[in-house]
Amino acid sequence: MSRFYRLLHQVEGPLFLHVNIRWNREALNWLFYMLSLLGGATFSLAFSLAAGLIAPAPWSTAGWQALAAVAVSHLPVAMAKRGAPRLRPYQVFERVNTGRRPLKDPSFPSGHTTAAFAMLTPWMAAEPLLIPLLLPIGIGVALSRVYFGLHYPSDTVAGAMLGSGAALLVAVWIH
Repeated sequence: MSRFYRLLHQVEGPLFLHVNIRWNREALNWLFYMLSLLGGATFSLAFSLAAGLIAPAPWSTAGWQALAAVAVSHLPVAMAKRGAPRLRPYQVFERVNTGRRPLKDPSFPSGHTTAAFAMLTPWMAAEPLLIPLLLPIGIGVALSRVYFGLHYPSDTVAGAMLGSGAALLVAVWIH
């Protein structure tokens, strides 16, 4: 797997550095910090649970699906981080901009991006008119992880696919 990661590093390293260094602006720090919080386990689980408990149908169903998808999607994330560990970009590149507390666990895949897409996909499926609003939020969470030096772009792409896939699978059981 390390040969594969070296190849990815060569291909996506310039894109990572462009987002992490060239985009670094005080105005974006707050925006990406807030987006990163949306992809955290605490927010995604709490919001989904609250929607499941309080929202009227079909939103309560979307909330339960999101809750289950966030929980289920973190199993493959944990397995991938253990089975195919990858150093975080800030541990590989010099002079990388990081957030307040850089994480030390493996980089691949992005758990925040996984959670964001697992949480948002049921809402987009319930009401496709929400896609232009929610999809940019999910992409913003993914970008925030690159912006803060915590993930390579491929980590976030894998997270988006895992989260969306988990949400679509959960929708088969919860409807």
